[in-house]
Amino acid sequence: MVTRPQESQRSQNSGRRWLGLLLLLPFIVLLYPPFYNFKDPTFIGIPFFYWFQLLCIILTAILTAVLFLLKV
Repeated sequence: MVTRPQESQRSQNSGRRWLGLLLLLPFIVLLYPPFYNFKDPTFIGIPFFYWFQLLCIILTAILTAVLFLLKV
């Protein structure tokens, strides 16, 4: 027997579904290298080009974990 979610649960899930689109933001930013293709500012001797990409990876992992815990 297939059960359907209650209306309140369904509206709550659809209200948070747009949060999943936040995962596209780092993807789109990293697709356009002229946005972050700079040597300065450096961070502990690492050029901006490299530490910005690493920062995006870390932030995307945190965002993915948060969205997973919210069960979007």
